[in-house]
Amino acid sequence: MTDGPLIVQSDRTVLLEVAHPLAEDARHDLSIFAELERAPEHIHTYRITRLGLWNARAAGHTAADMLGTLEKFSKFAIPQSVAVDIDETVARYGRLCIERDEDGVLTLTATDPAVLAEIGRAKKVAELLFERRGPNTFVIQQWARGQIKQELLKLGWPAEDLAGYTPGTPHEISLNESDWGLRPYQQQAVHNFTEHGSGVVVLPCGAGKTLVGAGAMAAVKANTLILVTNTVSARQWRAELLKRTSLTEEEIGEYSGQVKEVKPVTIATYQILTAKRKGQYAHLELLDALDWGLVVYDEVHLLPAPVFKLTAELQARRRLGLTATLVREDGREGDVFSLIGPKRFDAPWKEIEAQGYISPASCYEVRIDLPQEERLQYAASADDERYRLAATAPAKLGVVKQLVKRHAGERILVIGQYLDQIDELAEALDAPQLTGATPVAERERLFQEFRDGRLTVLVVSKVANFSVDLPEATVAIQVSGSFGSRQEEAQRLGRLLRPKESGLPANFYTLVARDTVDQDFAQNRQRFLAEQGYSYEILDAHSLEAAAA
Repeated sequence: MTDGPLIVQSDRTVLLEVAHPLAEDARHDLSIFAELERAPEHIHTYRITRLGLWNARAAGHTAADMLGTLEKFSKFAIPQSVAVDIDETVARYGRLCIERDEDGVLTLTATDPAVLAEIGRAKKVAELLFERRGPNTFVIQQWARGQIKQELLKLGWPAEDLAGYTPGTPHEISLNESDWGLRPYQQQAVHNFTEHGSGVVVLPCGAGKTLVGAGAMAAVKANTLILVTNTVSARQWRAELLKRTSLTEEEIGEYSGQVKEVKPVTIATYQILTAKRKGQYAHLELLDALDWGLVVYDEVHLLPAPVFKLTAELQARRRLGLTATLVREDGREGDVFSLIGPKRFDAPWKEIEAQGYISPASCYEVRIDLPQEERLQYAASADDERYRLAATAPAKLGVVKQLVKRHAGERILVIGQYLDQIDELAEALDAPQLTGATPVAERERLFQEFRDGRLTVLVVSKVANFSVDLPEATVAIQVSGSFGSRQEEAQRLGRLLRPKESGLPANFYTLVARDTVDQDFAQNRQRFLAEQGYSYEILDAHSLEAAAA
C-alpha cells in the first residue's frame, strides 16, 4: 500500500486519480487486465472482468503480476475478496485443455475431475462430448473444437487449446529487410503469435499491424488467407506484401466484388464472404478452396457474425487477429477470445508514441450551441431522430471552415456519418468527397493525391475509418459519427498517428452539439482516448470565432 493513484473497491472497480504523478504508469499497467468504464475529468473508473483477466493470462501475465500492479499503485489495502477473486479467476485458465492424441483424436482434459463433472452436466457442452476416457478426459466430436471453446467460456472455464494446427500447403515467404526491419515490438508480437499458433495482436493504428501479419506469414511459410474490411484495404495489403516480402504479383490473389482470384496468398473482403445468393453465403467455399496454413483477420473487432460461425469450423488452421482495439460494439469479445484466440500481444498507444513510432496527438472537443429554432425542433423530435438532428446541425459547417482555415496548408480529413452532410461539407469547402459509392479506382486516386500533397482537404465517410494508409494527414475534423462508438474513435484517431515526414503534430477535433445526445455519445467515445492515455481539451465554438477574428 502506497500513496498511489488507485483505489481498488470490493465490486472489482478500480478508481484512477488522473492528476496523480504516477497516473500514467498506473494506467499503463492496469490496462493490461482491466477495462475503462468511465473517464470524466478527475477520476477514471476501470472494471476488472473475467475476460480481461483471462486475456492477460493468455498474454503471459500471472495473477501475481496483476495483484502486484494493484499493490504497487493502490492508495489503500486491496480488499481481500478482490485479491482472492483475481487469483481464482486467473487460475481457471488452463484447468481445461484441448489436445490431440497420437491417433488424431481431439480430447478435453481437466486438471480436476470435479471441473470435468461440472461442465459435463451442461447440456450444450455434453452434446459436443463423444465418450469418456478415464476420470479426467473426454473425447470431443471432431467438428466441435471451436464450439466447445465458446460454450466453456460461457460457463466460466476457458479451455487452453493445445491441439495444434495443420501445417497447410507449404509456400516459401520471406521478409525483404534490406532497407528496413521489424521493430522490436513487432518482433515480439510475431514471436508471441507463432509460439501459440492462434490469437490476437493489439497495436495502434500506424504501428505496423500489416508488418506483423507479414512477419507471421514469413514464420509460417504456408498458403495464407487474409480477410480485410474492403477492397482499398485489400490493395494496400497487396502493395505492402509486394514491397516487404519475397512474394510476387503472381502469388497474391484478390477475392472481392470485382476480382475472384485464388492464389497461394489470397486477400478477401469480409463483404464478399458474407454476400448472399438465393439465401446462401455463396463464397464461403473460399475458406476451403486451398489448404491454408494461416488465416489473418485484419480489423478483427469488425469481424461479421457469419464469419464467426465459419471460424468455429477453422480451428485446425493457424489464426491471427489484428486490431487497434478489442472493443466490439456488439459485445462479442468472448467469441474473438474463443474462436480467433486470446490476446497474445498488446502495446499501449502512448508507449509506442514514446518510442517515436507514432505521432503525438492533441485531441479537442468543440462544443457548439444550436440556434433557438433548432433547439426547439430537437426538443420536439422523437428519440431516434435526435442524434441525426444534433450530429448534422448546420452550425457545425462554420466551425469546420474555421478549423480548415486555422490549419491551412496541412493535410486535413473532414469525417462525417451522413451523406447529405458530406455533400454540404464538400461543396462548402470546395473539396472532393469520398463515400461508399465512390468507385474503388477513384478512391485510390483521391487517397494517392492526398498522400502526394496535391490534395490537402478530403471529405470522407466512414469508409475511410478502416485500413487506409494516409501517413501525412495531420488534422482530422470529426463532424458526426456512429453514435458513441469507441472502435470508430480508435480508427479515426489512428488516421493521424503515422509518423510525419513534415514533423507536424497531429490534431483531432470532434464537433459536438451542446446539451444534446451528440454530447452524451461523445463521452462514450472519449473513453477510448482516456484508455490510451490521451487527454482532450474542450473548446467553445465562440472561442474559435474570437481567435479567427
